[in-house]
Amino acid sequence: MDLGIARKRALVLASSRGLGLGIATALTREGANVLLVGRSGDRLAENCKAINAEGKGKADWIWGDLSEEVFVQSMVTGVKEKLGGIDILVNNTGGPTPGTAEEMTAEKLETYFQSMVLRVITLTNALLPQMKEQGFGRILTVASSGVFEPIPNLALSNTLRGALVGWNKTLSAEVAGHGITANMILPGRIHTDRIDELDGANAKRQGKSLDEIRTASVKSIPAGRLGKVEEFAAAAAFLCSAPASYVTGTMLRVDGGASKSI
Repeated sequence: MDLGIARKRALVLASSRGLGLGIATALTREGANVLLVGRSGDRLAENCKAINAEGKGKADWIWGDLSEEVFVQSMVTGVKEKLGGIDILVNNTGGPTPGTAEEMTAEKLETYFQSMVLRVITLTNALLPQMKEQGFGRILTVASSGVFEPIPNLALSNTLRGALVGWNKTLSAEVAGHGITANMILPGRIHTDRIDELDGANAKRQGKSLDEIRTASVKSIPAGRLGKVEEFAAAAAFLCSAPASYVTGTMLRVDGGASKSI
């Protein structure tokens, strides 16, 4: 299938590694020009070098930290200078520290709200006028399967990512008439460094080995394995595509069937 995004301009947040990098790579393989964002310039430069060696879409990078107040303006400026405009926005953020609901202090909530919710919404609003003017836009927000089924010991993530669900659905109805879609993609257990970190935290909390935690996790997934970044990224690329023009306001689970909700 031709996704119809060759030469489209995409900004992918938190794309120095993991799911963000996977999405950025998938979009460039479809011929898009992608601007990667992260806090490690060396890693971003290496990623762009590898992507550009494939000779399809083009990749460039810009330093950005979602926790900083200047983040949104930096992204707007970077999009203008390095892409010349925007067609696709992938809102991806790092996850918060593990912990229970009782451990959510006001300070932690405020800190992670800034980087995981506020920056996402304000950046999207800043880039929407151009999408409306050109009559095309794709907004994809990466969240978590925890918005359907809260994940134990991830209270901050369950709370803050859930806030984006109502926002995305509201936004999707407001911009649909302008040729803009707004969707969410929810990863289950996709094998990334983040999953390794969370499994390590759970092993320590439960007094078990990492292998025990991983084995129990895999048993809970009907597919019988962890997902691959490439599989997740392929689903994300479709939601950013031209053929997905009538798909909006949705949440797509990529979890190997792990979610028990309908």
